[in-house]
Amino acid sequence: MAGYVGILVSDPWLENQFTQVELRSLKTHFTSMRRESGKLTVEDLASRMSRLKVVGENLSEQERADFIADLYPNLNDEVDFEFFLKVYLKLHAHASARTGSPAKNSSAFLKAATTTLLHTISESEKASYVAHINNYLAQDGFLNKYLPINPSSNDLFEIVKDGVLLCKLINVAVPGTIDERAINTKRLLNPWERNENHTLCLNSAKAIGCTVVNIGTQDFIEGRIQLLADLNLKKTPQLVELVDDSKDVEELMSLPPEKILLRWMNFQLKKSPYKKIVSNFSTDVKDAEAYAHLLNVLAPEHSNPSTLAVKDPFQRAKLVLEHADRMGCKRYLTTKDIVDGSPNLNLAFVAHIFQHRNGLSTQTKQISFLETLPDDAQVSREERVFRFWINSLGNSTYIDNVFEDLRNGWILLETLDKVSPGIVNWKIASRPPIKLPFKKVENCNQVVKIGKQLKFSLVNIAGNDIVQGNKKLILAYLWQLMRYNILQLLKNLRFHSHGKEITDVDILRWANTKVSDSGSQSRMDSFKDKSLSDGIFFLELLCAVQPRSVNWSLVTKGVTDEQKKMNATYIISIARKLGCSIFLLPEDITEVNQKMILTLTASIMYWFLKQPVEEKPSATSDSENGSQVETISNSTTDDSASESSVE
Repeated sequence: MAGYVGILVSDPWLENQFTQVELRSLKTHFTSMRRESGKLTVEDLASRMSRLKVVGENLSEQERADFIADLYPNLNDEVDFEFFLKVYLKLHAHASARTGSPAKNSSAFLKAATTTLLHTISESEKASYVAHINNYLAQDGFLNKYLPINPSSNDLFEIVKDGVLLCKLINVAVPGTIDERAINTKRLLNPWERNENHTLCLNSAKAIGCTVVNIGTQDFIEGRIQLLADLNLKKTPQLVELVDDSKDVEELMSLPPEKILLRWMNFQLKKSPYKKIVSNFSTDVKDAEAYAHLLNVLAPEHSNPSTLAVKDPFQRAKLVLEHADRMGCKRYLTTKDIVDGSPNLNLAFVAHIFQHRNGLSTQTKQISFLETLPDDAQVSREERVFRFWINSLGNSTYIDNVFEDLRNGWILLETLDKVSPGIVNWKIASRPPIKLPFKKVENCNQVVKIGKQLKFSLVNIAGNDIVQGNKKLILAYLWQLMRYNILQLLKNLRFHSHGKEITDVDILRWANTKVSDSGSQSRMDSFKDKSLSDGIFFLELLCAVQPRSVNWSLVTKGVTDEQKKMNATYIISIARKLGCSIFLLPEDITEVNQKMILTLTASIMYWFLKQPVEEKPSATSDSENGSQVETISNSTTDDSASESSVE
């Protein structure tokens, strides 16, 4: 689903340069500036931006005026909010470049972090990302003319501009995430087509768990997802060797991949003379001793006695990397990266070692524990959807498991505050780390209380149910919260809703009207209509809201399960390419998952209705648009009137 009701920016790239906190602050400043004289021109910006931090403090008014005049000679042009944001970004970068001292041999890239708009990436990190790309995409038919990339140049940042490489990387990380039929791959792309690829990439990255609220280069080049893909019990059931009983297995399953990797590393180190506990991939490994012992355990046939005998960390790190090479283990870091304690590159190094040789038994009896654990695919899929949706909102903490990471109530309170700003009473909330159990219950009690304010169905649900990690109740709460979010987003498009509540019935009626107006006979009777499984209705809906979005020559008849899945994958990629932020899987369409079908339809509706009327990509006339608005505003608000209502 899309983010919470906040400041909307039509340009996806521009919106992703800021957090919602920053956008609200800048919107307040912009409104205040414009209110002073009734309008705001380019010429006014230099003087009125003096109150902005960094821009106002580090540049004089004359310096701001000269910089703006060089970029925008038409000083009498009136400024809207998005133009103001673009000027602010450029001034911020200019001010930071003057006052800051970028690290030697590093490249700076625009990024909206909480404290700065500059993100630096080391040459070592860039080289490791380039090596990852060269290794995994070398055989790609479209990209092979650009590969291999020279790690010492900035070619990487030229190649990614059209968005194709980024989309391909996402599919390397999680195969099948993007239907490559939806990627614009002409030799020369126009700005619209490039923007479509970037939008597809960003929305797909969110859907596989990448953090893109404060987006930086490392978020685009997300090898991390792929490197850690095998660190779960489904892919590597031998991981149960790390625990003693079924209770510990459940705990292991709830850990984030990085924690599992650390646990695995310490498990192997117990077989060596090394007595320390490795708790991070930075300071604890920078002397390379842990690596030396780890590789001796995993590949003793390639060990070198000199590795542990040398005193110089650089020399030891060099011998460790030589040991890894003899094992045939890919590695993208240098001796300096180890000694400097680069966390990202050391994490990647250990992940590569795990992938190549994990040293776990293939016939352990403990695998039988897995047979006693519940294997509910539907619960797992819903947990994934809600987890990625919550992470996309930009909360203070990235969550790895909703059943574990929401139990103290704090992230739920943050999510509620983003969905309905101001609804949380922060004075009575306890921020993590929370040691006292009753404080967790207090947070969760407020979560339940707010849910009831929002008219969620919370019969027999108490705060303690969340603290105890009750899966069924947590999923029920999160579904209602996600549904409330999209309905509020639609309601806040007041031009269309007239400020009235939007219901499931309205969404169903809107979708059928759009498809009917386009000349198609398709319709859906409800969000659980089994005829939706072939995907044709949603392809026609997407074509209705953006006629150029669907290439019908790529669409299958949808008779077999495989053909239906191909259509479903294409639908999801096309919707993300338009700008819909959705988290469902192809199976949710082919199996007609009622909840996810509603979110898909609502996301398409939201995207369409927030387009400017004069630019709305539809074949309908202005009068038809007006009729559509009237249909929504006058529709019934009784959810129970249709079986499409999702409880």
